[in-house]
Amino acid sequence: MSPLHFSFYSAFTLSSLGLAFHRTHLISALLCLESMMLSMFIPLSIWPIENQTPSFTLTPILMLAFSTCEAGTGLAMLVASTRTHGSDHLHNLNLLQC
Repeated sequence: MSPLHFSFYSAFTLSSLGLAFHRTHLISALLCLESMMLSMFIPLSIWPIENQTPSFTLTPILMLAFSTCEAGTGLAMLVASTRTHGSDHLHNLNLLQC
């Protein structure tokens, strides 16, 4: 395994561990999700260049579009929960009371 691949795998692993263990604020969960998407976007951008396959050049752009939609939805949820509950703590949010 090359050091480049190891850094991508470790970045994804660390961000998923951050998402699993630091669930106090919604903004920290959103940042962990964005770092997971970024750690997947960079290898998907480099992979067609390394393999010289032009058919996979659209995949990172589609992933970036979905990541943008996810970030916008997450920030809208953050603003809505902050306005209704007064903070972005995840323990204040209960989906069963909706």
